[in-house]
Order: sequence, then C-alpha cells, then structure tokens
Amino acid sequence: MEKYSLIINGQKVATKRHDPVLNPANGDVVGYMPVATSANLDEAVAAARDAFSGWQETSSEQRAAACEAIAAKLEAHLEELARLLTLEQGKPLNGAGSRFEIGGAIAWTRHAASLDLPIEVLQDGPGGRIELHRKPIGVVGSITPWNWPVMIACWHVIPAIRAGNTVVIKPSPQTPLSTIRLVELINEVVPPGVVNVISGENDIGALMSSHPGIDKLTFTGSTATGKKVMSSAASTLKRLTLELGGNDVGIVLPDADPKAIAEGLFWGAFSNSGQTCAALKRLYVHDRLYDAVCDALVAFASNIPVGDGSDENSILGPLQNRAQFEIVASFVEEARQKGGRILIGGNPSNGPGHFYPITLVADVDHGCKLVDLEQFGPALPIIRYSDIGEVIRRANDNPSGLGGSVWGADLAEAKRIASALECGSVWINKHGAIQPNVPFGGIKQSGMGVEFGIDGLKEFTTAQAVFA
Repeated sequence: MEKYSLIINGQKVATKRHDPVLNPANGDVVGYMPVATSANLDEAVAAARDAFSGWQETSSEQRAAACEAIAAKLEAHLEELARLLTLEQGKPLNGAGSRFEIGGAIAWTRHAASLDLPIEVLQDGPGGRIELHRKPIGVVGSITPWNWPVMIACWHVIPAIRAGNTVVIKPSPQTPLSTIRLVELINEVVPPGVVNVISGENDIGALMSSHPGIDKLTFTGSTATGKKVMSSAASTLKRLTLELGGNDVGIVLPDADPKAIAEGLFWGAFSNSGQTCAALKRLYVHDRLYDAVCDALVAFASNIPVGDGSDENSILGPLQNRAQFEIVASFVEEARQKGGRILIGGNPSNGPGHFYPITLVADVDHGCKLVDLEQFGPALPIIRYSDIGEVIRRANDNPSGLGGSVWGADLAEAKRIASALECGSVWINKHGAIQPNVPFGGIKQSGMGVEFGIDGLKEFTTAQAVFA
C-alpha cells in the first residue's frame, strides 16, 4: 500500500511515521497517512507566508483563472478521487456518494472562481470619496472533518486562495488520503507554497489554532472541538469561521401528504448515512399524520440498498469509524429502553465493517440522547406533537442552530413557522439543499461566520476604508 507524503512548498515531504488508513467497509488498509510533526507544521506555515507576498499581488482575474483550472483538474481526475474517497470514507460511488461529492467540489470551485470583490464606493461628493477595499488576510489554516472530506476541503481552500490568501490544510486522520491527492492536483496549478497539506492526529490541529503564523482558521467539525479551537485561537486573536454540529429539526404540518414527502424526509435525514452536519436529526410529526408518516418512511427505507461503497449497487454505506458506530448504537439502545418503538433497523450485524442499518424510532421524546443530542448516523427519532406553538418551542429548545425544515401544503403557513425556527438555514418541503451562491452557517452553538457566495468569500478578507 502507498505511503503518502505531506505537500509543503509544492514538494512531497516524507515523514518518519506513517499510520494506516482503514476502509470502514471491511477494515482493509487503504494506504498510509504521513504523520506530521510540529516542525513540519512550522515549515508549512513558513512556506505559506513566503508564498503570500507574491500570491496576494496577483490580479483577481489570475486567481479566478487558477480556480477554473483547479476545477478542470478535478474534473479530469473525478473517478480517481471518487474511488479513493470511497475506500477511506466508506460512502458509495453512486447516489449522494463519492462521485456526487467530487462533482459538488467541482461546482463549488467553479462558482468561487466566478466571484469577485471589487472596490465599493461608499461616498463620492463634496465631503470626499470613501472606498471600501477587501484585502486578503494572510495564511489561512484549514481543519476538515471525515464526513465530506474533499468537498469541505474545497469549501475552505478555494475561496481562501480566490481572495488572495495562502493555505495550510489538515484533513481528518480518518480520511486524509483523498485530501492529500486533492492538494497534489491543486499544486499543479498554483505556485509552490500557496496550498500546503499536513496530516496527523488532533495535536497538530491544536498547534494550528494557536500558531502565531496562521492569521485565520476555518474549522468544520463538532461543537466540542470548535470550542477548543476558539479557546486556543484567542492567544493570537485569529479570525475564525466555525461550522459546527447541528441537531436539525423537521416539522411535518397536519396538511402534508405523507407519501409525497417520504422521499424528501428520508434523504434529508439519511444522505451520507446521516453523517452530515445539516442532516435532519429530529422529526416532529402532527398527531393527525403520525402513523401515516411512519408507515411511508418505513416503506421507502425498506428499498434502499446498504453495502460496501465500492459495489456499484450500494446507495448507502457504513459509518466511517467505530467510535461513531458505537455512539449511534448506544443512542438507539437508550431510546429503546425508554420506550422507543423501532420501526425498522436497530439491530446491527457483527461485521465486518461499521455498518449500522437504517433505523427509524417512533414514540420517543425529549429526554433521550437520540432526540437531545446529535447522533450523526442513520437513526432518526420521530416525535409526536399536537400543538404547533408548543412544537416550535420544543424545536428551538436546543443549543444547536444549524438548519431546519417545515413540511406542508400551505406554503404561507409553512413559511410562517419556518421564520420562527432558530437556525441559520431553513427549508420548505426539503432539507439540507445547500447551494454555492447562498451563505451557509449556524447560530447558537452551531458555529460562527458563514461559507459560500459573496458573504463566504468576504470571510477570507479584511476591510480597509480609504478616505480620499
């Protein structure tokens, strides 16, 4: 199996230690991750700082062309990247799997290339001219998770370099190989040092968040880790973008059509086997429709093939790691002990692989972990309600505030309820439909700052007012 290298200043850098990366479907070794030291991090930051002086002076048109060229590189290597991603992450090649993810990375890269931040004229008259200039920050540190490793890497890296910054990225130790390959391809386009990749365990991430040579850090991951990042970044007053955990709510109104919404509800909850921050994780259903919605979801879920991601027939795959498997299993078991009714799933096999079955749990309520916490896996609690005012209150009674959805035939009423939900994004009759032109981010403990679109691009700049 291949031993991968760090990419620093456009060159492959060997490390003394390599750790195996395992296929979550069967436990086979996919390749070996290079384990960076603090000295490697310092070297990568120094390379990025050296490259920044030249990269920030390139024109907006040149940087846009570079992003377009990166998108073309990804397109040319789509199948290679998708297969590597499937091996280390577990998601299937098809469905909303690896080919979908690489395709999404290409689309987001192309959209970022189309964006620009021209000088804004705030005032031009007898009192003088005032311009607002957007300037790159410097060296951006990026720490990415294991659920959508390539697409999220592009969400971090591409707008950063589009705005004129340079980058040091650290992927999750669970899924580092596809990101290393991504950075290799990017380095075929941009000058040495503009994008560097290091990999290793979580201690390297902690060093990044406190490193005095990193000017901004963007992090996608759990709320608990995000709090640690924010704390360690305080010593250098780093700028931060944090996209953290969610416990997204869905509310089904009494005028909804259970059969018509079942497919949308299912994919809102179970895309990527539920391993998505903005997945539907708590479903509230009006008493009038409760049994019909449960039946429709079971009928749809029963026909979804789950298996090894390398099998072209699989639509959902395993959980990425054993720790997440154990979390989901323990949450479902607690719900069962508290009276939850398992409609489908709930009984995983003994392996091989981290396969947890599609699981729907009815007759649960607040007070169990499957409802109160983020399960991040293929298990959905279905909660009965009768009063709309009360369900809005209960939906908002959670420290997370990433996304939410409302399902019903009366769009005016659905929008009214949606506006009452405390979350950064809300959808009507769908869930999780993010777009590259729409800002995305959470409120409360789901993070700070936004990604995507012009607002996301501005996160990688500082504002300078010029008075003339």
